[in-house]
Amino acid sequence: MRIVFAGTPEIAVPSLHALQSSGHRVVGVITREDAPVGRKRVLTPSPVAAAAEESGLPTFKANRLGAEATAWVEGLDADLGVVVAYGGLLRDPMLRAPRLGWINLHFSELPHWRGAAPVQRALMAGEQRLGVTVFRLVAELDAGAVLTRDALEVPPGTSAGAALALLAGFGTDAVERAIGALERDPAAGESQVGEATYASKLTRDDGRLDLGLPAAAVLAHWAGVTPEPGGFVRHDGEPLKLVEVATAPDDPGAGRPDPGRAELRAGRAVLGLADGALELRRVQPAGKPVMEGASWLRGRGGAAVLE
Repeated sequence: MRIVFAGTPEIAVPSLHALQSSGHRVVGVITREDAPVGRKRVLTPSPVAAAAEESGLPTFKANRLGAEATAWVEGLDADLGVVVAYGGLLRDPMLRAPRLGWINLHFSELPHWRGAAPVQRALMAGEQRLGVTVFRLVAELDAGAVLTRDALEVPPGTSAGAALALLAGFGTDAVERAIGALERDPAAGESQVGEATYASKLTRDDGRLDLGLPAAAVLAHWAGVTPEPGGFVRHDGEPLKLVEVATAPDDPGAGRPDPGRAELRAGRAVLGLADGALELRRVQPAGKPVMEGASWLRGRGGAAVLE
């Protein structure tokens, strides 16, 4: 098939590479415009743009897919469009530009967790089974007919960043099987079944951790908001970002700190919670670089109250 690909972040690159290796022909790539990166705000191509350039693929950069982008796709004479985390909506007539329309790799088992942040919201809810679904793109949000789906289990405390990287590679097989299904039957696809749930985009406020919750719930919330927007608590009225945490091992003889109190225990920074404790492996105080949690705590006399 002649395929046009739309994607932007690093998690879309494995699917682009898989399509290039599958025997299909990628005739063009759509990605978002170069964006400022880093403290110096240097305009930088998206990971997908960089991968397309390296492969010599024709590329169209746009943050909104209007008439110009649609005309560009129509000129490619593509059989199918494939979307993986492009970061914008596709509407008619773009949806009808490829002969067979568009399919989308979504990182949940639809109709569960439709929307912008499915992996993050699933992890925040304490879920360890994470899915991928390839479905036919329609005007309604993540509501099209399903072609393929898969799922895997991740350990508690797996961050959203790590989970997305894992799913990005895992999902390429589902994409290839979906294309095969459309080759055999251009009308392939089954309606989604079940109650839809929605995964809205995360805000900075979503990163605030509630230390009054059980340890498993705090760890799950931290996992879902890491690396972005980042899980944080407050110390002396200032945010303290928890960059890396882990379940602290039980030490019945020593006990654990009171809920909300962090103490040095055997050289580790241990934060007490209602029914357990977390080890603060790396933290970032406001306006300062990332440092080891134990080093930060030593600078506070070996103990600190967090909220």
